[in-house]
Amino acid sequence: MRFGIRTLDELPVRGKTVLCRVDINQPVDRGTGTLKSINRITACVPTIRELSEKGAKVVLLAHQGSDIEYKNFYTTRPHAKVLSELLGREVLWIDDVCGPAARDAIRNLNDGDVLLLDNVRFVSEEQTLFEMKLRLTHEQQAKTLLVEKLAPLADCYVCDAFAAAHRDQPSLCGFEQVLPSAMGRLFEKEYCTVSEVMESPKRPCVFSLGGAKISDAFQMMQTVLSREIADRILTGGLVANIFLIALGEKIGAGSEAFIERSNYTEYYEKAQELYAVYGEKILLPKDLAWVENGTRFEAKLGEIPDSVGAIDIGHETADAYRACVLSAKTVFVNGPMGVFEQEPSEYGTKALWQALADTEAFTVLGGGDSITATEKYHLTDRIGYICTGGGALIRFLSGEELPVVKALRHGSTLPLQ
Repeated sequence: MRFGIRTLDELPVRGKTVLCRVDINQPVDRGTGTLKSINRITACVPTIRELSEKGAKVVLLAHQGSDIEYKNFYTTRPHAKVLSELLGREVLWIDDVCGPAARDAIRNLNDGDVLLLDNVRFVSEEQTLFEMKLRLTHEQQAKTLLVEKLAPLADCYVCDAFAAAHRDQPSLCGFEQVLPSAMGRLFEKEYCTVSEVMESPKRPCVFSLGGAKISDAFQMMQTVLSREIADRILTGGLVANIFLIALGEKIGAGSEAFIERSNYTEYYEKAQELYAVYGEKILLPKDLAWVENGTRFEAKLGEIPDSVGAIDIGHETADAYRACVLSAKTVFVNGPMGVFEQEPSEYGTKALWQALADTEAFTVLGGGDSITATEKYHLTDRIGYICTGGGALIRFLSGEELPVVKALRHGSTLPLQ
């Protein structure tokens, strides 16, 4: 076991039916019915291949569509095609989740077969709205339709969906109550990697927090500073703007107006409190950039025109952040330095990402925008570890116990069949 959870090494699966929850949620081109990215699918292939080659009857559960609105859900049929290509063998698919057709298909599997069920969120109890409103305990989740219909057909359960480990839903936390469980290879790798960052990072340990997900950034910052995990925190994006305004800097009326419209003014007080205690560890921009009529302008703090809105760090700040990254031994990044999607305001993000590629430190990166930036700058192969999880990673680094981790620990105590 690792961290109180079984690994695949301890799970005899030959001739067994294994329910395997994966996170292969990807952007979909609805016009062509194809996937725009296959990163998450590729990441879970080692677990699926290992289970299949060991002679398991593999039943994959997955969701497609991350929002609570039903219109965003989509079938997993395109995913089966991609998985077939990556595995080099046919992955069966059925347009059912836990009904009679799905159960018959599971019963008819041969050793080594892989079957992907349709989107689990087509079952109402798997929807985020259901999770948020009813807040079922794990024991109650074990009595939901999905678990009661599929668990009797299986011998064990494997979760390889670390990216969804912050969710408290039956396909993620219910099966572990009734089936001996283990984590898959991707889950094991991601959970152990981020655990090492939290428990024993090589120092100096630098966190870079940017982007627009303010609540996540501030919660994470509080944890890594109070636990003395981070030696330095580099700030960018809205995180930096909130700190600067809270500390009395004038960075343009546009910046202040955006924060007010987004209802983020409540974080001014939190920024002041954090800076009062940990100011020597929090690095703030010395200069900022804005764009007018497609042209980039930069100025030091105190010289920024009142009429503009800051949307990137400046060259001086980028150089200082680069030096900090190059001298570190561990670097964790979540969120860009500015609006990197547009050329005039991408300099800060591009410069920081190049520093991540050049440093000898162990680099860990997570979050959707961070991954998008990595792909944009073609640096995927030069980052130490890219975590598929966004919400799960942030909540773990914020000190929360992830629901799926708790469930897997319970499932790891159940005797193997």
